[in-house]
Amino acid sequence: MQFVRLVVGGFAILAVIYVCVSLYSRSVRREKLEGWWDEAPQEGMTREEYIAEGMAKYESGLRKKLILLIFVIPPIVVGTIIYFIN
Repeated sequence: MQFVRLVVGGFAILAVIYVCVSLYSRSVRREKLEGWWDEAPQEGMTREEYIAEGMAKYESGLRKKLILLIFVIPPIVVGTIIYFIN
């Protein structure tokens, strides 16, 4: 039963961390896009269109997928520690 609590509690904590990191990463990307637009506006495109296009590229990009490693790396580390201690 303790193992089930560890898994469920760990998953809940990792889910909260994932949401926080994901929101932070999105806000940083949006701020960068806004800064790039302020430095050099694109011809034939509004600011909102430019940011929407950049965020669409972000959503399908590698950085978004790498954030999912939050669910992979900590369980591997904890499992390795438990294995070596026992």
